Amino acid sequence: MTAPTFTVDVAHNKHLARGTAEVDAIITVTATDADAGTSHAAVVIMLDTSASMFRPSKLAAARRAACAAIDALRDGTAFAVLAGTDHAEMVYPEERRLAVADDDTRADARQAIKGISAQGGTAMSRWLWLADELFSSSRCEVKHGILLTDGRNTSEPADDLAKALARLRGRFTCTCRGVGTDWEVRELRQIADALLGDVDIVAEPAELAADFCEIAARAMRKSVPDVALRLWTPQHSEVTELRQVDPSVADLTEHGQRSQQQAIDFPTGAWEQETRAYHARISMRPGGIGERMLVCRASIVGGGTQSKPGKVVVSWTDDSGRYGIIDPTVAHYTGQEELAEAIQDGLAARRDGDIETATGKLGRAVALANESGHAEASRLLSKVVDVEDAVTGKVHLKQKVSALDEMTLDTRSVVTSRMRPSGT
Repeated sequence: MTAPTFTVDVAHNKHLARGTAEVDAIITVTATDADAGTSHAAVVIMLDTSASMFRPSKLAAARRAACAAIDALRDGTAFAVLAGTDHAEMVYPEERRLAVADDDTRADARQAIKGISAQGGTAMSRWLWLADELFSSSRCEVKHGILLTDGRNTSEPADDLAKALARLRGRFTCTCRGVGTDWEVRELRQIADALLGDVDIVAEPAELAADFCEIAARAMRKSVPDVALRLWTPQHSEVTELRQVDPSVADLTEHGQRSQQQAIDFPTGAWEQETRAYHARISMRPGGIGERMLVCRASIVGGGTQSKPGKVVVSWTDDSGRYGIIDPTVAHYTGQEELAEAIQDGLAARRDGDIETATGKLGRAVALANESGHAEASRLLSKVVDVEDAVTGKVHLKQKVSALDEMTLDTRSVVTSRMRPSGT
């Protein structure tokens, strides 16, 4: 296996006004030169088989999706399928272990999946605990869960899920999918954020198979085991926040673990050949006018690799012509974070009947999406508001909005647009 190469580039405002004690840095990490599909992977599929899945089209679609995902696994991949209700049980294999993908085990798994029935409640923490038990028995480098539900986590206290996620953080990644409109976006986002995965809505059961196939194929492309973004700061500075901002917004602040006295490692999960961006907020002791100060070094560690560090170096000035210039990369991605927050806050206000706040927040989202060229966000927002002026964000709430359109906008609010090259 060819060791991957990571490069780290840092963008930030290099000149700060007198007394400024905080700086935002965008850390762009790119993985290259990795052998796609050469790492050992384990995949556990968690299917909601509660009573809400009883509708034949849903259950049949879930069965087809699980089979499609299994068919996408390459030979040698460790895998299992779980049925999730108010408890979790094995579908395939029957024993609490992982099977190894080949023609025979795929055929046996497809046969076992045909026997799935729908009954009982929904307790997602128990599904995740069983998945973790299976992953713990494996030496596979890439461990990826796929969780499908059509409903809410109603069969256990909310604290049970929160406590499970706190314990399971960093142990495996999890992609979450909600089918239909009876599930809770907040619940699946909670799981995806804690387990470094993503969440999306599948409007129609018939679309599940293609989606599961792509999820499994993407897991197969992960060739770099878990690595961490290490942020080192001198004694006069401190990282106060870290968020992933590309390809989606996710708060990683609570994931950080101190690896050295002055360094915090933030797990990033497994990688293929790809680029991701992170927003670090750094507080520091302000320097004097003209003083130049290193406030952070960013590097990738683990997974058999270590990158050259990117540096955040700032100076203080009274020249507004220098400190007034905002780095375009910082401006773009902080704008994408604001866009996600504006959409979520606007939808929450709309659900609460606060029309004034909802209109203001969603109007701001329209303006931000227009400014950054985020065409998909603009399209989804147009399902919820009538846009009078996209530049200024003047909008009117639509009187009738389908649950599907609202949930799709909410779910995909965290998906960001990559910064366009200058001049385009």
